Amino acid sequence: MFESLSEKLESAFKQIKGEGRITELNIAATVKEIRRALVDADVNYKIAKEFTDTVKDKAMGEKVLTAVSPGQLMVKIVKDELVTLMGGEEAVFNAKGNPAVILIAGLQGSGKTTFSGKLANFLKNKKGLSPLLVAADIYRPAAIDQLKVLGGQIGVDVFSEPENKDAVDIARKAVAQARSLNKNVVIIDTAGRLAIDEAMMNEVANVKAAVNPQEILFVVDSMTGQDAVNTARAFNERLDFSGVVLTKLDGDTRGGAALSIKYVVKKPIKFVSSGEKLDTLDVFYPERMAQRILGMGDITTLVERAQAQFDEAEAKKLEKKIRKNQFDFSDFKQQLEQIKKMGNIKDLLAMIPGVGKAIKDIDISDDAFKGIEAMINSMTPFERANPDVIDGSRRKRIASGSGKDLNEVNAFMKQFEQMKDMMKMMNKMPMGGKMPGMGGFGRR
Repeated sequence: MFESLSEKLESAFKQIKGEGRITELNIAATVKEIRRALVDADVNYKIAKEFTDTVKDKAMGEKVLTAVSPGQLMVKIVKDELVTLMGGEEAVFNAKGNPAVILIAGLQGSGKTTFSGKLANFLKNKKGLSPLLVAADIYRPAAIDQLKVLGGQIGVDVFSEPENKDAVDIARKAVAQARSLNKNVVIIDTAGRLAIDEAMMNEVANVKAAVNPQEILFVVDSMTGQDAVNTARAFNERLDFSGVVLTKLDGDTRGGAALSIKYVVKKPIKFVSSGEKLDTLDVFYPERMAQRILGMGDITTLVERAQAQFDEAEAKKLEKKIRKNQFDFSDFKQQLEQIKKMGNIKDLLAMIPGVGKAIKDIDISDDAFKGIEAMINSMTPFERANPDVIDGSRRKRIASGSGKDLNEVNAFMKQFEQMKDMMKMMNKMPMGGKMPGMGGFGRR
């Protein structure tokens, strides 16, 4: 989402890169470019100016250490100020109660219903809670059906009364049913409109008054930029919500909402969401987002996603095989399956420092590993377990069975051997043998 902003900030830092010391002149030129980059990213000019004024004041007040160049110091100051702008610390999310009630609000099309499903999945699988989803959008039958489908996919009950046109009544009944079913969290998906209107605001305010939610989350489509910030202000004046959710971060957006919304409404961003998959929901960490914006990667999130997918016992078995140089194609395929569960492949690679910029123009789709899987599936069980037996004739058969040409099979075999050597080295790193180095696999 921040690709354009990242490039422009990098260009701004070049103004001071290589300078021997910080001066008012070179700082002014850099700050001007940073301000322009923020405004182009749809950050309000007043916010951008205040941000860069602070950066300038801090830069002029810093004495550059021998080990730190002016350029490096500037990057650090900007990163720290971005973290502050986006909220500083991770925001607390309160899902404790008997049951805890979480009210979801926002405009139609912002992604409220999909987010409700993602949140239920998150609370069930990562927090060990037992959620109940509530279909309180009484105007859009498709929203009720969508929530039921989502609930079915994640194994979470959905409370709905399609014939009932009283959202407050539905919410009250849902909370009562949650208590009777020993559900400890209730997620209420409310109605939205294409634009803010009095009827919608009154309805969601009445639902709030009736069920006294622990959390009111305002869901906003981050692709709407500055409009998202204005909408958040209007909702906050009526609802006094507890936090913001930014959706559609994988879209073609400039990032202004993420950078501005905390400043404007004084409420934290609590979650960020991308894509339709129900496991693509992340807690919002301002520092990690600032690192991504500045091209520093996000190793912490990458490791957390890996740890969530990789079974500890299986990882130890795999580590032993790697140490004995017995890693085979069955192991490799299993690793591919686990990596795919971690999320969009290109997004994952972009979390590695320095890689995001290198792959920004490369098409790496979520289907990037299909060809590799087809080749492995065309091998016999004996061949998968014994890669060394795959000679020329076997390679021809694998090529035919997978719909690939012989050159692709040969290249894959060569990369596999190189990867095995790399994994021996990776096994000495903190993550052990849990994540294979993918090398050139899957690149198109």
